[in-house]
Amino acid sequence: MQQRDWVQGWLLVLPALVFLITFTHWPAVQTLLDSLWSMPRGKRPAAFVGLANYARMGADPIFAKALWNSTLYAALTIPASVILALIMALAVQARFAGVALMRMAFFTPTVLPLIAIANIWLFFYAPGFGLIDQIRALFGLPSANYIGQPATALYALAAVTIWKEAGFFMIFFLAALQTIPPSLREAAAIEGCARLAFLRRVILPLIMPTTLFVTVNAVINAFRLIDHVFVMTRGGPDNATMLLLYYIYENGFRYWDTAYASALTMVLVGILTVVGIGQVLIVDRKVHYQ
Repeated sequence: MQQRDWVQGWLLVLPALVFLITFTHWPAVQTLLDSLWSMPRGKRPAAFVGLANYARMGADPIFAKALWNSTLYAALTIPASVILALIMALAVQARFAGVALMRMAFFTPTVLPLIAIANIWLFFYAPGFGLIDQIRALFGLPSANYIGQPATALYALAAVTIWKEAGFFMIFFLAALQTIPPSLREAAAIEGCARLAFLRRVILPLIMPTTLFVTVNAVINAFRLIDHVFVMTRGGPDNATMLLLYYIYENGFRYWDTAYASALTMVLVGILTVVGIGQVLIVDRKVHYQ
């Protein structure tokens, strides 16, 4: 009977394993192998070069710029989107007139394609006739080219990501907040606990599992979402918005240097792995499961 259950269990997970191995594990192994070979060109076949593609990154200034941009971009978008999502969830957790409309307004950017959102924000940022410049003109301020200046382009892209991601993370926080027993709120009110203290001492510890989940997803999205880079800047100006994943795309599909692109991909996978494990090990100590 136990052997039959064991076989049945493996048969149930077999379809998921096939898809996981075919589309995740095997491509990852193949990418690692490709990063150890040179790119075949013309009649010259690929040759084993070991870690030469990885050593090449040390002398690549664009890689260093892309790595710095990705780090700064993540530092801008992750805390801002998570904190904004929590604030929005706290604002719409209670029932009041118009709460459904407010929730829909907060969540709407999530269901829009990022390419469509990028085109919307292109109009916002357009110098001279864009929405932001029209508002600036009301106060007598000069025109500003936010995505055309290296000093502001990355921050402009980060704003787009925060606007889109916050509504998605709000749903998870809202679900977590609704699981908090009302008796805790009543007890805190009887004891005269201030709202800020109740948030810090009760709500935040209880929703830490959701916070960990949201933060891990925010980290992944910070290195994964580059659709708006294609539409708005294409890595410019002067590589100011060159993110690591977009640099991988350029090497692999624009310059057809798949060997170097594979090495860059493995670096990105390594970064995400280290950050993800670090998040779980550090934050999991503060997670309280009910």
